Parts: sequence; C-alpha cells; structure tokens
Amino acid sequence: MQTVHLPVFGRPVPPYQPPSEPLAIIYQDNEILVVDKPSGLLSVPGKQAGAQDCLQSRASAHHGGAEITHRLDWDTSGLIVLALSRDARRNLGSQFETRHVEKHYVARVWGNPVGNEGEIDLPLRCDWPNRPRQLVDHDQGKSAVTLWHLKSTNGETSTLLLKPKSGRTHQLRVHCASMGHPILGDRLYAHESAYHAHNRMCLHATHLAFDHPANGTRMAFASPCPF
Repeated sequence: MQTVHLPVFGRPVPPYQPPSEPLAIIYQDNEILVVDKPSGLLSVPGKQAGAQDCLQSRASAHHGGAEITHRLDWDTSGLIVLALSRDARRNLGSQFETRHVEKHYVARVWGNPVGNEGEIDLPLRCDWPNRPRQLVDHDQGKSAVTLWHLKSTNGETSTLLLKPKSGRTHQLRVHCASMGHPILGDRLYAHESAYHAHNRMCLHATHLAFDHPANGTRMAFASPCPF
C-alpha cells in the first residue's frame, strides 16, 4: 500500500468553548440561509457533553426549518448555506454532489511555496488508528484535487487562495501539510512552529457560489478573511 503518513503530534482536544457572538446572517429568503460561521463553533452537535451548541442549533433557533447542507471544521470560519425547505435541501445536496457549488478558501501557511500557483492531486482516506486524521493513500484513497494561488508572503508565512475541486474530509489541511506548508494553528497536521504561530487555525471559507434552489439564479457570496 502506498501511503504517506504525516507526523502524529498527539495534541489534546481543547475543551469546547463556542464563541458567544450572535449568528452572522449574510443572506436569507424563503429557501436558503447563508451565514458566516466563526472559528470555534461546531457545524453540527458534537458527541461530547456540552457540545450541543452549534451552527445547526443556532440556525434552527432563528428559523425552525434550517438544515445544514455542508460543513466546516469547528476551527474553520466562513460561509455556509443552510436549506429552509425539503426541496431546497435536496437541490443543494445535488449541487454539492455534482461539484456545481464553488468554494474558495484563504489559508495562512508556514513557509513560502515555490511558484505563484499550483495543483495538489493527492488521494485521501481516513487514518483509522488516528481518527479523525486523514492521510494520503495512492492505492485506496479517494481522489482529491486542490488548486492554490499565492496571495502574499513575508518569507516565514504565506497567504494562499485555495480552490478545492473535491470535498474530502480535511482535504485542504492535509494537502497544505503534504506540500510542506501546514496551515498555521492546525492542531492535527501542523508542526510545532506552525501550530504555535497563531491562536486559531488560519483557514477561512471566503467565497461560496451556487444556483438558487428555487429559481436557478447563480448566487455568489463573499466573506472577508479575519486573520
């Protein structure tokens, strides 16, 4: 089996302390709700005690029919669209499955990548003994492709625009780490210097585009990077 194992750092899971800021609504109509999730908030309820406060519960309190259509890691911030009807949920789910939804992320990473842009094509699967970590497996992994563009660098760290062409678990985090430039503050994949370089994981969903589930109009939303 051709696998690439990233170092396992064994950092403890921090206590869940979700931010208290109110739900940041970017857009709402009868079918969809677009919100800007803060870092530190789960997308859906966690299994541990005290982890029921999440984006799903907060959105449901705002609108009883709100349903998550996709997720961001708890320490990733940025744009998420929720469905407010069964038909909208089905339509958006189909758009995600067929990769019709466009998602862009900003990441601040360790080091300075060679060149101004590139493509990372590394198949991924779960690293079962170290769940929820993922690893590169050229034999059994699922296809995962990420395009990256260099936005800026100061020599020690760089800011990248990431455009995933697939939606695998931890795809951007593993791909950045695998190219030698882990995301700052990443508890699972960053080496010590990169992990301690920032007080949060520097990954933000900055752009989200999809067809409106009711009328088919292409919609695009943007969220400024907070780091």
